[in-house]
Amino acid sequence: MHPIQMVDLQRQYQRDQSLFDRALAQVIGSTAFINGPAVQEFSKKLASYLDVPYVLPCANGTDALQIALMALDMQPGDEVITVPFTFVATVEVVSLLGGKPVFVDVDPHTFNMDPDKLEAAISSRTKAIIPVHLFGQSSHLEPILAIAAKHGIPVIEDNAQATGSDYVRQDGTAVKAGTLGQIGTTSFYPTKNLGCWGDGGALFTRDEALAARIHTITNHGSTRKYYYDSIGVNSRLDSLQAAVLSVKLDHLDQYNQRRQEAATKYDEQLKGLPGVTLPYRAPYSTHVFHQYTLKVGEGRRDALRTLLEAHKIPSMIYYPVPLHLSAAYRSYGYSEGDFPVSEQLAGEVISLPMHSELDHEQLHYITQTLHGFFALPR
Repeated sequence: MHPIQMVDLQRQYQRDQSLFDRALAQVIGSTAFINGPAVQEFSKKLASYLDVPYVLPCANGTDALQIALMALDMQPGDEVITVPFTFVATVEVVSLLGGKPVFVDVDPHTFNMDPDKLEAAISSRTKAIIPVHLFGQSSHLEPILAIAAKHGIPVIEDNAQATGSDYVRQDGTAVKAGTLGQIGTTSFYPTKNLGCWGDGGALFTRDEALAARIHTITNHGSTRKYYYDSIGVNSRLDSLQAAVLSVKLDHLDQYNQRRQEAATKYDEQLKGLPGVTLPYRAPYSTHVFHQYTLKVGEGRRDALRTLLEAHKIPSMIYYPVPLHLSAAYRSYGYSEGDFPVSEQLAGEVISLPMHSELDHEQLHYITQTLHGFFALPR
């Protein structure tokens, strides 16, 4: 059996090695390492895949979120509504721009923003709403967008973990996650469903004026070399990473299908374990399983992780401390008990290995190890 990895990038590379090597060689041969043809080609391919007119690459997913807020002209003191159960980047950029993160709790099944709790968090200072499409499926966008439209507030979709997921609207039509709000953002960190071999990110929008503003911001606030029209940043996707992403984008649906097949196998083998809740599949979103995340109750999560480690099975806890209780964000005045669902999840979730290269032998070993743990006397 191959050693089990949380994400097996080596085997993914070996599967399509000749394609990757050829794409990288073309960039090296051209020596167009910054904003070269590979970046333009990838942008067009991703725009076609997402069915949006504008894709603006940048250096990483955190930059993408910050640039999105800058494009909306966020000012110090503005409030941005998001969730406390997410990676820190979603909140970090708000604070870096002098804003105030305002939290709403998540749904206990999907772990995404609970639309029923959104409107109460809106104030006259609300600048934007950032739903996070966590672990591979979209937030429930239609009610979120309806509330946002009612109050005239733009929505930024944090789509770092759900690239390729479809949001299914009430009328039955499907659109790619990240493309319904005013701006969508994503990360191409290597472990993502669509990941490069370094850092990278992108923003997407249907708004021509926003696209132009985003493009200017990513390039030092400049539309013409050495002439600066606004305050900007230096945030670029380099050509080597774009070449890797172009190859992977051609295979993204296959990668996601393999993840879904692995998730189905997990479901079949782990169904009925005492105190374990399997991942929920929302009826309004396909799930591309960036993570396969269990809830383990009765205080057994950490003991399970210790046993998995002893059997050389990696696992991760996303996220052990909800952001409203993190030391860096305590100054915003939140306390323990303010967001009970997020706090409960922080003590119960555990993610198992999930990637496109998981094989039947590895899945059997992982699931049987879990069965062995829950068969042990308490």
